[in-house]
Amino acid sequence: MFSKKRLQRLTRLNPSQLLVVVFAAGIVLGTVLLKLPFATHESVRWLDALFIAASAMTVTGLATVDPGSTFTTFGQTIIALLIQLGGLGIMSFAILIYMVLGRKIGIKERLVMQHALNQTSLGGVVNLVKHLFLFSVLIEFVAMVFLSIRWVPEFGWSKGLFYSFFHSISAFNNAGFALWPDNIIRYVNDPLVNIVISSLFIIGGIGFTVLLDIWKKRKFSKFSLHTRIMLIGTLVLNVFAMFFIFFVEYSNPETLGNLSSGSKLLASYFQAVSPRTAGFNTLDMASLDEATLFLMIILMFIGGGSASTAGGIKLTTAIIIVFATITFLRGKEDLTIGRRSIHPRFILKALAIAMVSLMFVLTAIFIMTLSEKASFIEILFEVVSAFGTVGLSMGITGSLSDLGKEVIIIIMFIGKVGPLTLLFSLAKPKKEKIKYPNEDILTG
Repeated sequence: MFSKKRLQRLTRLNPSQLLVVVFAAGIVLGTVLLKLPFATHESVRWLDALFIAASAMTVTGLATVDPGSTFTTFGQTIIALLIQLGGLGIMSFAILIYMVLGRKIGIKERLVMQHALNQTSLGGVVNLVKHLFLFSVLIEFVAMVFLSIRWVPEFGWSKGLFYSFFHSISAFNNAGFALWPDNIIRYVNDPLVNIVISSLFIIGGIGFTVLLDIWKKRKFSKFSLHTRIMLIGTLVLNVFAMFFIFFVEYSNPETLGNLSSGSKLLASYFQAVSPRTAGFNTLDMASLDEATLFLMIILMFIGGGSASTAGGIKLTTAIIIVFATITFLRGKEDLTIGRRSIHPRFILKALAIAMVSLMFVLTAIFIMTLSEKASFIEILFEVVSAFGTVGLSMGITGSLSDLGKEVIIIIMFIGKVGPLTLLFSLAKPKKEKIKYPNEDILTG
C-alpha cells in the first residue's frame, strides 16, 4: 500500500516522470508474479523473470527462456496481461477505470495520456482511449476466433483456445511472443496463421489515431496528413521489403530455397512486415543473408506509427527527416508534404528523436561488444530489435551474459517509453526567454 506521502509525491510528477514510474512499477510487479512457484515448470532466475516481464511490458518479445515450456498456463496468462497492459498503456487502463467509476478526468490525467499516446493536443484524448479499447477488444476477439479454427482441431478446445487467445494479444500488441521454441516457423506454409497474425500486427502498429481517422472519414481524400503518410509509407516499405527478401533469399536453402513459389511469396511477405516491431518470424533469422538482415535492422529502427503498439523512432519521424533533407537539397526553406506545411518544431523533434535514439543504440552496442561473445551483426541486430521493441533475434538472447541482459532490458524500456520521454522525466527542458544575436557556423 502506498502511504499518503508517496501518493502526494506521485501526483507532483510531470507526465513524463509518471509514465516512466508507472511502466517501471508494472515491470517489477510482473517480475514478482512470474517468480511465483505455480507460474513456472522449473526454477527461473530473478534476472530472467525481470527480462521476460520487461520484454512483455514493453511488447518486445525477446526471451532468455522459452515461454512455452518454462511457464505454466498461469505464467503465460501473466505474460499476456503484461503485453496487453504495455501495448495499450497502463495509463489508458487507468483512464478507463476512471470512466467506469464515473470520476472526472482532469488536466493532469489528460496530459499524461497526451504523452503516452504521443498526441499534439489535449483535445480528443479521452475519446481516443474509448475507441482504443473498442478497437482492441473487437479485433483481438475476431482474430482469436479465426486462429481457433486452425488450433482447436490441432490442440483440442482448451489448449487451442488459449493459444488463440495468447497469440491474438501478442500479435495485435506487436509483442512477438510465441509459445513454440521456433516462434511460428512451423506455420510458414499456413495462409490462415500468416494472414491473421500479420494483419493483427499491421493494424496494431499503424496507430490508433489512424484507425480512428479511417473509421470516421472512410475516404482517402478526407484523411488527415498523418493518416495518409502512414498508409502510403507503410505500403511502400512493406512492398519494397517483401520483394527484396523474395529475390535475395530465393535460392537460400535455409530460408526460402526449399519452399514452393506460393510459400516463398507468403514467407517473404510475412518476414517483410514483421520487422516493423512485430517480432514473429516464419524464417530462421540466423540463416538470412546479411543484406536481408541489414534491411531488417533499418526497418526495426524506423518502427511503426505514433500512438500505436509499435516501437522504433516511428515512420512519420523518418519521413519528416527524409523530406526535410530533400527540402534543404532543393534550396527551399519551408518543408511541405502533401500540400501542407510542416512546422519547424516537428522537424526539430524528429531530428532529436532520431539522434537521441541513435545515441542510446550505439552506447548499448558498444557495451555489448565488450561483454558478449557474439558477432557484430548479431549484437547490432539484437540491440536494434530491443530498441524497436521488435523481438526478432539471431538466436543469441538466451546466451547473453548478465550484463548483456541488463543492457537489453534498459534498451527495451527506453524503446517503449520513448527516448525523449525518458530524458524529459530526468530533466524537464525550460523555454529560453532570452534571444541572442545570430551568428553563422561553418558546417559540412
